[in-house]
Amino acid sequence: MIKAQLQERLNQCFKAGVEKGYWTEAAAGNYGLEVPKNPDHGDFSTNMAMIMAGKERKNPRELAALVVELLGVHDDLVASLTIAGPGFVNIVVPASVWQAVLPQVCETGEQFGLGRVGEGKKVLVEFVSANPTGPLSVGHGRQAVLGDAIARLLSAVGYDVDREYYYNDAGRQMRVLGESTRARYLELLGLPFEFPEDGYQGDYIVDIARQLKDEKGDALKDTVEVQPFKEAAEQEIFKDIDGTLKRLQINFDNYYNEHTLYEDGKIDDVVAALREKGLVYDKDDAVWFRTTDFGHDKDRVLIKSTGEPTYRLPDIAYHREKFRRGYDWMVDIFGSDHIATVPDVLAGVKALGYDDSKVTVVLHQFVTLVRDGKQVKMSTRKATFVTVDELLDEVGIDVARFFFLMRKADSQLEFDLDLATKESQENPVYYVQYGHARLVSIQKQAASKGVAKGELAAVALARLGEPEELDLLKSLAAYPSLVENAAQALEPHRLIFFLQELAGQFHSYYNKHRIIGDDLALSQARLWLAEAVRVVLRNGLTLVGVTAPDSM
Repeated sequence: MIKAQLQERLNQCFKAGVEKGYWTEAAAGNYGLEVPKNPDHGDFSTNMAMIMAGKERKNPRELAALVVELLGVHDDLVASLTIAGPGFVNIVVPASVWQAVLPQVCETGEQFGLGRVGEGKKVLVEFVSANPTGPLSVGHGRQAVLGDAIARLLSAVGYDVDREYYYNDAGRQMRVLGESTRARYLELLGLPFEFPEDGYQGDYIVDIARQLKDEKGDALKDTVEVQPFKEAAEQEIFKDIDGTLKRLQINFDNYYNEHTLYEDGKIDDVVAALREKGLVYDKDDAVWFRTTDFGHDKDRVLIKSTGEPTYRLPDIAYHREKFRRGYDWMVDIFGSDHIATVPDVLAGVKALGYDDSKVTVVLHQFVTLVRDGKQVKMSTRKATFVTVDELLDEVGIDVARFFFLMRKADSQLEFDLDLATKESQENPVYYVQYGHARLVSIQKQAASKGVAKGELAAVALARLGEPEELDLLKSLAAYPSLVENAAQALEPHRLIFFLQELAGQFHSYYNKHRIIGDDLALSQARLWLAEAVRVVLRNGLTLVGVTAPDSM
């Protein structure tokens, strides 16, 4: 917001310098404007002079003096300019500029922070895509919340977003699921059975087999075909997965079934297209993809000697269909165990003539549950891992969503169950939500004391001059850019960090300054500041799918 305005002034300054012959256009678009880590260095700092010095072979501090000369013309956005270090230009913005942010926040309300940078562009976000072979683990939970938050952020800045679940209902793992269910069915009938060596061991398989026995009796005892067992298991497991996702408040626009790639001939078509380009060959009864043509260390098998495709082949076919559906940007969110396969799939997309730069893959690390400082390892009734539903039963939806987003996707996530269940300000979720509840309470207190915050246009916002007040206003001003940058970078953890920092700023401010006092004009200004902070806290929490309670 203010940064964007100042960036535009900086660009005008650069053009004016070119016209005056101070420098050439060589540095155009290469300089930046940043918020210094040390507040003593001003509100913003630009490296323009140093970047130009490298291009023009001139003294950076001398160029910085010229930048100061030109920027000083725009005194409405600039209170003071100083040259620091090798040639940084530090900028202090007038307090009145920060105070003017407050009406924008309050008048825009729920729309504050929304952008249009993605307008007119279609994005497909694929996430979860868990095989329907068991309930969702906490690792799937992290991916589900990460994907949903990314989709929310992209929508917030104008993209037309579709959420898609790739329903992996074909291949070996589904056959093993059916064989596992048949074995448990026969076991319940008291008949001889052979459990597959790498079968699914969870008690949920027994539950499915028992339901099948209750419905069919022993009618399937002589059935050699695995299909009815697979279908029964798949249906029940996906019902469980869908229930968990809905509990997390996650909904999908599309479900893409893997088996359609086989039924519609798309798998064979991909192999034929690659073969025609000379990128596929036969060796040792298998079909190989020349990934070495794309800089990889070795070629990859697409179809095994058994005739069964490797996971790369349907993934390549699926991504081709994404392109055919006309998306401008495709975002894939996978667990870090996909790290070795992603380059192969992107090579396949490129080999088929598509722009692989339109596919962005976000790989997330795994989740470790910790209690009493020790990793939680427990075999549950549902499976041999902790399920999302079990986690939600213990910590609740808001805490789970917030904690899953507290680290960058590629960082290991240590989920502290002791901290997550605390109802105190030690718990970061509680800390932020309590901030919102406290802000609501302040307005109620003012009303009970007969202190109306008045019409915003008539409020003396110039009274908001305390350092803590200006810091709050600066944070509010930064929110729209933060949302846009987090969306473009596919990094919702930035929003979590912001919310924690904003809540912390407000709690500190509240403990230091009286909001409702004897000075009516000051009280009204501070009540409007409190309202603006509440709006942004609510907007940010809503954007990551966490509630903003009015009381706690």
